[in-house]
Amino acid sequence: SCVLPPHACALARSVEYFRIPRDIVTICLGKSTYARCGVLLNVTPFEPLWEGYATVAIVNPTSLPARIYANEGIGQILFLRGSTECLVSYKDRGGRYDRQTGIGLPNVG
Repeated sequence: SCVLPPHACALARSVEYFRIPRDIVTICLGKSTYARCGVLLNVTPFEPLWEGYATVAIVNPTSLPARIYANEGIGQILFLRGSTECLVSYKDRGGRYDRQTGIGLPNVG
């Protein structure tokens, strides 16, 4: 486990490796145990044909420290199937975070 200080953010990596089909997109929501402590989870949608380990931003906006436990569920992923396959996928666009294995740092500047 680790302690996330008040008003802090940490990046983590999912345990699972994902391979998203061309007709699927995902949305990730934080689980209730952490939400009840005020801890927020930010994960961008997994686009069609993206694959890799997900980088997860864990945010503690509260004024109290929060303990985060490794290998314990922190989010739930909803898989949404489109009525048709996407025309241009994440892989087709050469997305920077495709096939990431570590924590993907921001692509800014």
